[in-house]
Amino acid sequence: MDRWKQYGVLTGLLATCFALGLWGFRATGGALPYAKRFSLALQRGADAGSGSLVDLARGIVIAGPIRKGGLVGEYAVVVLLFALVGVGLYVYVERNADHESDHEDDGTGPEQDRERAA
Repeated sequence: MDRWKQYGVLTGLLATCFALGLWGFRATGGALPYAKRFSLALQRGADAGSGSLVDLARGIVIAGPIRKGGLVGEYAVVVLLFALVGVGLYVYVERNADHESDHEDDGTGPEQDRERAA
């Protein structure tokens, strides 16, 4: 792929992620609800929380707007999609790394094919 095409794709991807993040920030009410809660927690200290930082018995902690808005299913789908993409990329890289290392060892890679054709 041409270098400028890669830069264009990367710029488009970054712009899309920025736009989606901004949309999500606005859809959840921005920073104000979280700032109010955070200031309250700071003012009251450990008494406001009165629990451990990690409590596996409570289950998975999901942000309030996601839970209250009924978006837990969509949230789970996005998390699952990210996990599948991560595993897919891992498998893809492993397969290509094995394929490239085979050619490096026996001298039958694309470079040698070009040399033989010339």
